[in-house]
Amino acid sequence: MPRRTPRFTLDRLRTPGRFPGFLKTASVCALIAGLLSPLSQVAAAAEVTAANDYCGGQCSDILPPGENGNATLAQILLNQAFGTQPEHAEDQLGPYANLAKGYPTLTNATINTFFNDASFGVASDQVASTLSPAGRSDVTIVRDKKTGVPHITGTTRYGTEFGAGYAAAQDRLWLMDVFRHVGRGQLTAFAGGDPSNQGLEQQFWRNAPYTEADLQAQIDNAVANNGTRGQQALADANAYLAGINAYIDASDSGRYFPGEYVLTGHKDSITNAGTIDHFKITDLVALASVIGALFGSGGGGEVNNAVSLLAAQEKYGVEQGTQVWEAFRERNDPEAVLTVHDGQSFPYATKPASPQGAALPDTGSVTSQPLIYDATGTGGDATATATSATATATSATATATSATATATSATATATALSSARRGMSNALVVSGQATASGHPIAVFGPQTGYFAPQLLMLQEIQGPGISARGASFAGLSMYVELGRGQDYAWSATTSGQDIIDTYAVELCQDDYHYLFHGTCTAMDVVEQKNAWKPTTADGTAAGSYTMRVYRTKYGPVEYRATVGGKKVAYTTLRSSFMHEADSIIGFQMLNDPDYVKSPQTFQSAVQHINYTFNWFYADSTHTAYYNSGDNPVRASGVDAEFPVWAQSAYEWKSWVPATNTAAYTPASAHPNSIDQDYYISWNNKQAKDYSTASWGDGSVHRGNLLEDRVRKLVAAGGVTRASLTKAMADAALADLRAEDVLPDLLKVINSSTVTDSTAAAAVTRLQTWLTAGGRRTETAAGSKTYADADAIRILDAWWPLLVKAEFEPGLGTGLYTAFTANLPIDEAPSAAHGPTGAHAGSSFQYGWWSYVDKDIRAVLGEPVQGALPQKYCGSGTVSSCRDILISTLKTAAGKTAAQVYPGDTLCAAGNQWCADSIVQRTLGGIKHGNISWQNRPTFQQVVEFTSHR
Repeated sequence: MPRRTPRFTLDRLRTPGRFPGFLKTASVCALIAGLLSPLSQVAAAAEVTAANDYCGGQCSDILPPGENGNATLAQILLNQAFGTQPEHAEDQLGPYANLAKGYPTLTNATINTFFNDASFGVASDQVASTLSPAGRSDVTIVRDKKTGVPHITGTTRYGTEFGAGYAAAQDRLWLMDVFRHVGRGQLTAFAGGDPSNQGLEQQFWRNAPYTEADLQAQIDNAVANNGTRGQQALADANAYLAGINAYIDASDSGRYFPGEYVLTGHKDSITNAGTIDHFKITDLVALASVIGALFGSGGGGEVNNAVSLLAAQEKYGVEQGTQVWEAFRERNDPEAVLTVHDGQSFPYATKPASPQGAALPDTGSVTSQPLIYDATGTGGDATATATSATATATSATATATSATATATSATATATALSSARRGMSNALVVSGQATASGHPIAVFGPQTGYFAPQLLMLQEIQGPGISARGASFAGLSMYVELGRGQDYAWSATTSGQDIIDTYAVELCQDDYHYLFHGTCTAMDVVEQKNAWKPTTADGTAAGSYTMRVYRTKYGPVEYRATVGGKKVAYTTLRSSFMHEADSIIGFQMLNDPDYVKSPQTFQSAVQHINYTFNWFYADSTHTAYYNSGDNPVRASGVDAEFPVWAQSAYEWKSWVPATNTAAYTPASAHPNSIDQDYYISWNNKQAKDYSTASWGDGSVHRGNLLEDRVRKLVAAGGVTRASLTKAMADAALADLRAEDVLPDLLKVINSSTVTDSTAAAAVTRLQTWLTAGGRRTETAAGSKTYADADAIRILDAWWPLLVKAEFEPGLGTGLYTAFTANLPIDEAPSAAHGPTGAHAGSSFQYGWWSYVDKDIRAVLGEPVQGALPQKYCGSGTVSSCRDILISTLKTAAGKTAAQVYPGDTLCAAGNQWCADSIVQRTLGGIKHGNISWQNRPTFQQVVEFTSHR
């Protein structure tokens, strides 16, 4: 078993995978001594012949921390006690981290110092092992020496998918088991009652409360509606499951299964008693529901929008208040950075000329629908919220569901599950017209958070009708979901267009009946009862509760309120609800070399994906883009921003409640493009007139960090893989506020001489940092100290103070607070945000930088398109605005590092670098050290194909 000292300091996060103090030192050694049984199946190395590969050695990828996400009990205990790592558990973490300081001198020749060679196949001298899983003769799994990535080659379709399932279980079995239980709302019963586990299962089950029959029906419908491809998908899934279950059986009998099963009480380390349940096909749908909710379900937040609109109307009156709300909403801001920038317009979810059917709540009447009932023991702890600080794979700002049945009075603004927290991922794609080689170049990938093991896994699959390498979500890896084919590559970013609507169902008889097309109809009740007790891994005391969701034909109930004095339930209807399995067809097509042969066939493939993503493509000649998702055709006059009455007149066109199907906008109406000069995406606005559900698509967006750099590269020409990667890496260290807003703030401050010594010193530090590039970067690799640390501390402290002082006086406290619920003020790296809470990497997606930018420019008298309705800073005068900025700057400069960075379970108060640092959030027993902050994709490709079939 490999034993080595990791290069990074071990984190000390309190996670569901923590271990009590007695599992240390001598006790660990004693346990390990009895556990060193065979840990793996390794056959003799053999040469593997690469499949057709048209990338010419110019495809690269990276996915930290490492491919191996399974660890035996002995390996876990060694890691906890001494920090040793299982083989290939973190060998991609170092190269990934090192790009932050290594990119300035990057060349094409050194790219694979920071990335893996993503060529097909494995050179004979690089083969670490070859395995024929379960003794099958129709498939082999070859693992390479450098990273341990599985290269699956099958001679039959069944064998190929069997091998994919077997390899997935080898690398991610525990994680797959965790997430099938998350999707089923059964995590606490499986892994323990830690508050983070409670929050995680509550978060996802509330939004996808499926019964076993619901899960099976989704499979049946997906197969029935997709002809031969549907039948093939079913066969592939069953073969994949057979491979997973074969590994479960082999690892159980061989006693090399993941050690977390022992630590959570499912297996006995001495007798091997206990079971690891086989996977079944409905588990795949449960897994898909989690991934779709995390990354591919744009929309919602209509109740939240209604609350802030009412606040605006209360302050300004209906007409002016609506204008103020629309200005801050920025549905179609003319200064917003666009992915499709050639002038094409794709109207969707635009403001109707004459809105119809709106069902705005009476002021103060909104309460959240309780989820938890009959709680006992630790199931009633107030800390078990859906946004627990350690909840894994959830948005820290998403629905804060109370753990008690009585805590139902929280307002919608405090509990709304807003799509504004779901974005992530970036893409830089340049046409061959601007590259040195004449071939397109792409640097792209998803930001899916940082976990140990990672949610994604790398693989190569070669078999009949399948030829691809890349990343797939663990447990859904029967196909490569993001990666490369023989002569093309593809990736995605979260798009966030609105496919979720809120309906106000009028109640009748009691609180659990509603009017549906004039008939008083009982709500369906879906329940999940969970109970837990302490285990070695999770010492949370015993507890239990019942999660209960009330479902209507218009979706699950989220809130209760009154509208015009009538009692209503607000429900959320998502176009992908009851359709979690449908996207499998699109992914199957992407892996099929006989289907994807051009940008047009690529676009055709991703049109079969019903989740909300931006898809990007590059081959040796062409580039392409397409925005996917089942965008419902709304009734005339319905404003997608607000709740509407649950009445026939306001339903989606051709909506069939029994199957939740409707008329969807045609492919031509989705933002799409072929061979634009370049594409960038960082969850920004897709195209002119295409409204996304999230707030913040204004004049300053993190997409501008890519746009500005790529536009300059393209204008100069001669773009290379290295130069495009450097542009991404430079943007990954940029502080958006510093780069795009600070210059104008300093322009106001410096409009006259700064006489206050404290303010003058702060201005000097900020200007020096800005001149140096405004990056959050170490003084030297591994120093764990930022260059320009004081300036960064000052801006981190100043931003929330200046925003509040700039806008609250003009908006009033009520409206200002309501708007901050729609869009948070800041998203600095040290903030608790993103799918892993703090230490999540992804930053600067949502904040008030556009508002500040537009307002300050207006105060300075500069032209502003899509200006705010009034000048807020200092009531519009430069001198008064300057006074506000200097006053708040002095306050910020006086804050100590310990005040700005208060510390957490990983970082001491005042440790600025640590506060920003990225942590691989533990989902199992293996821990890794934190790395310096970068704002970049988790899985990332650098590709340039040299030829085409």
